[in-house]
Amino acid sequence: MKAVIANKYGGPEVLQIKEVEKPTPKQDEVLIKIHATSITAASTFMRLGTPYFGRLFIGLTKPKVKTPGTDLSGTIEAVGSEVTNFKVGDRVMAETGLNCGAYAEYICLPFHALMVHQPENVRPEEATGILDGACTALAFFTDQVKVKKGQKVLINGASGSIGTAAVQLAKHFGAEVTGVCSTINKALVKDLGADKVLDYSKNELDQSSEKFDVIFDTVGKLSYCDSRKHLSKRGVFLTPVLTFSTLLKMMIVSPFSKKKLKFAATGMRKEEQRMRDLIQIRDMLASNKLTTIIDRVYPLDQIQDAHAYVDTGRKRGNVILSMGA
Repeated sequence: MKAVIANKYGGPEVLQIKEVEKPTPKQDEVLIKIHATSITAASTFMRLGTPYFGRLFIGLTKPKVKTPGTDLSGTIEAVGSEVTNFKVGDRVMAETGLNCGAYAEYICLPFHALMVHQPENVRPEEATGILDGACTALAFFTDQVKVKKGQKVLINGASGSIGTAAVQLAKHFGAEVTGVCSTINKALVKDLGADKVLDYSKNELDQSSEKFDVIFDTVGKLSYCDSRKHLSKRGVFLTPVLTFSTLLKMMIVSPFSKKKLKFAATGMRKEEQRMRDLIQIRDMLASNKLTTIIDRVYPLDQIQDAHAYVDTGRKRGNVILSMGA
């Protein structure tokens, strides 16, 4: 089978397509023929090995796992003798997390992995595309803060993979949502349910005097200290991007302020929490309460081009890698 192999950290050129042995499922595993996987900003960070302290988990000098990819959709092709909750032919969507492995034509996963049946009303590209963004946003909106009706929530990077999901989820919880994005993406963010949309290229947030209960900086571009003026009295600033500066402010500034800064490595939470979120996302997809925004779909042999495009920081929603199924 074909798989993407990365033997070192670096640019898109480190991603090479190789012929490798097709895996065979163990007694407690399923063999999945992968139809699609997504390429996220997190994927490119892992390819680069940045931030550097993240290498404690993914490999100090080179990737521990040679085949990247943290989410997928596909069809179960074989099952081990101990598997009872899935059968051959089932369509599934799954998260592999730091175990990676989704940039390949096949993968074996334990039957108890973060895996659920794919809703019949979504395509494989839509199923895998929503996973990273929606699961990240849902974790922040339920575990770090409790977004609820009547709150004012600002989402920076509202047109990205996390942002497009966060807008929909915040509205689902009853919040008044303000999105921040580029001029070209304002209509998209409005269509997703945002009550207001601010143009970052025109510094419309800086010019605003509005206060927010939650500011979710999905792309790590805002400063917590600068954003405090936009937070309500007990507002919370959320970020999924951990930098050394953010870490210092969490330790030194946030504990002594009513306006808090919170970071979470959502992919490293307890498995039961992650499964809870995955099931909720699956159910929202099935009931058409969540929409996956897809920017581009690349075939496997264009993996380097796909990563180069994500590296530009201009993607709109999600970028998908298709296995051609």
